[in-house]
Amino acid sequence: MESSPLISAGLPIALFIIMIGIGMTLTFRDFRQVAIYPKGIIVGTVAQILLMPLVAFALASALAVPPAIAVGLVIIAACPGGTTSNLFVLLARGNIALSIVLTVSASLITILTLPLFANIALQFYMGTEENIVLPVWKTIGMLIGIVLFPVAIGMLVRARKPDVARKAESIVSVFGGVVLALLIVVLVYGVRDQIWELLKQAGPATILLNVVGIFIGLLAGRITGLTQRESLAVAVELGVKNGTIALMVTLTLLESSSMSIPAAVYGVLMFPIGFLLAIYGRRIIPKTIPGIVE
Repeated sequence: MESSPLISAGLPIALFIIMIGIGMTLTFRDFRQVAIYPKGIIVGTVAQILLMPLVAFALASALAVPPAIAVGLVIIAACPGGTTSNLFVLLARGNIALSIVLTVSASLITILTLPLFANIALQFYMGTEENIVLPVWKTIGMLIGIVLFPVAIGMLVRARKPDVARKAESIVSVFGGVVLALLIVVLVYGVRDQIWELLKQAGPATILLNVVGIFIGLLAGRITGLTQRESLAVAVELGVKNGTIALMVTLTLLESSSMSIPAAVYGVLMFPIGFLLAIYGRRIIPKTIPGIVE
């Protein structure tokens, strides 16, 4: 279940470069709009922090999955959106500023809520409880290093050299798509000997969790009156999870390879499903919106 060197070393570097490019598509006005009209933040945070774990509990019970798989499903559901969610929102022409804010806010909130839901799941399905503590400063450092800092660099470039930023936009989109495609190949290749067994054990539950999460994001956005771009950002944040945190909790803190299976399966399946969502977004969002790349 461990990450290959290509993912553990190469992905953060690629994401850093991509986030600089994403920053070049943003201005302070974009974040100001998110702050002035915080409905997207509220809807996205509630759905991500509260609704997704509840969906996991419901799916685990409805599908009668083994207890260890059920706990792992709740843990991956309680995880925040990953940094790659910002890239998917870029490709889908969603609201990137909202996506970044949701990634940061949910990552900080889940430092408290993820252990809570993990312990509830352990007690409910296995009759045990663990004292789970997530690394606060490591999480904050990751958010600053891979999200906030490179985005700030990109925004500074756009403010001072707008021509350079405009030329870089299309390159970032293509580079991001290539990185995600390579990531899918590497992930699938890494579990090639186990993939059918993993899918058999946790495939239906994890696929449903991903699809239901995306549907909740789109539906909640429509019900609450969010724009299409905001709804897409929320849907992506609910569908693209930070699987690294789930694997850390299940493999390192709980020392259970069985509990890690849903996170491993989800970590592979969320990328092709995310690509489909990006294609959907590019079909419904006009390509002429300022700041949205091809």
